[in-house]
Amino acid sequence: MIHEQTGSIVSGFQTLGVAPKLLEALERLKMTTPTPIQHQSIPPAIEGKDLVGIAQTGTGKTLAYGLPMIQRLGIYRGQGLVLVPTRELAIQVDETLQKIGRNIGLKTAVVIGGASMHQQIQAIRRQPHVIVATPGRLVDHLEQGTIKLNQIKIVVLDEADRMFDIGFAPQINRILKLTPKEGRQTMLFSATMPPEVAKMAGAHLSLPLRIEVAPAGTAATRVEHEIFIVSKELKLQLLEKLLNDYKGTVLVFSRTKHGAKKITRSVRDMSHQAAEIHSNRSLAQRREALDGFKSGKYRVLVATDIAARGIDVTGIELVVNYDLPDNSEDYVHRIGRTGRAGYSGRAISFATPDQCGDIKSIERLIRKSLPIKALPVLPPRRAPALSSMGDREQRPFHNQGPRRGGQGQGQGRTRGSSRFQGRRHR
Repeated sequence: MIHEQTGSIVSGFQTLGVAPKLLEALERLKMTTPTPIQHQSIPPAIEGKDLVGIAQTGTGKTLAYGLPMIQRLGIYRGQGLVLVPTRELAIQVDETLQKIGRNIGLKTAVVIGGASMHQQIQAIRRQPHVIVATPGRLVDHLEQGTIKLNQIKIVVLDEADRMFDIGFAPQINRILKLTPKEGRQTMLFSATMPPEVAKMAGAHLSLPLRIEVAPAGTAATRVEHEIFIVSKELKLQLLEKLLNDYKGTVLVFSRTKHGAKKITRSVRDMSHQAAEIHSNRSLAQRREALDGFKSGKYRVLVATDIAARGIDVTGIELVVNYDLPDNSEDYVHRIGRTGRAGYSGRAISFATPDQCGDIKSIERLIRKSLPIKALPVLPPRRAPALSSMGDREQRPFHNQGPRRGGQGQGQGRTRGSSRFQGRRHR
């Protein structure tokens, strides 16, 4: 792979070879200065080169591949395919592409689980220019013969390391083998580069340009880190103290779905508006939770690692790792939810006394020490929360559809007009 170091940024996308119609869309959205990953990725991607882009979460990777994809499809026709690990990221990618391409007739289809296959089939029949999909649900369609990949000209693997982490490698390899190899442009974007991702890049990309704007494992630069060593029994009291001390929005990470539900109920008992998001929640429930968190309806969002990537919410004041992640690399992605878009942020982690080894693993990965703070005076312990009727009403009453798609399940849809003419896990 060719390796390219971070270069200086020139203000404005007009120097990167972006087409006038897309520049107009960027100006309308008040996007004037490319991020480092955009500045380095867009010119070679517009030329049709294969890319491996390494950048931490929240750095603008969607536009780094989205702008060149829309531009090249407008010239050379065919279809683009974006593979992502989660439902939420698929919807976010689709929304970003639509903001840029709607006025020039871009049609997109979101192919994820948690909704009617029939709607997704109808979306595909409208011949979208770009399909945004999770690997599991796309394979379901391939097996049923409802999707063909013979017109795919550009493939993007977004958050590739996460897709491998949650077991999508077999599906990804199968999908790539079904897309035309001759003349296909492939772009892989990832926050980290574990060996299995590097192996896939070597197998499916042709002389890719490697663009690395931050070493793998680099934590967000505008985030302050703290750790409290605390027994499991005192975690809720410490969380209550933090919610009283910090007045902004708070994202709390739990290791398990059951833990997320319990924490959410406890936070509500502390008189804070809270919602939960994990794979036991339906797509509609998860979207309502995220939309409510973005709009301010909920001050606190409690999540498993399903929300560690791809959730673009600016202005989160505090990320709390109520449980340390199973994988040290997930620490980077979790705290990347704060300190975004020029804002500063804070990440506070709770570690039990037997987790010193986990702390050291995180420190080795992010190449910095995590300051351990003394426990503050905690509020009195609350009585265990009892399930109320309101809690029961929020629980799904039945299995929310097939689990094959992992996190990446949801609604299929086609948006835009046909005027696009040249212009397992938690």
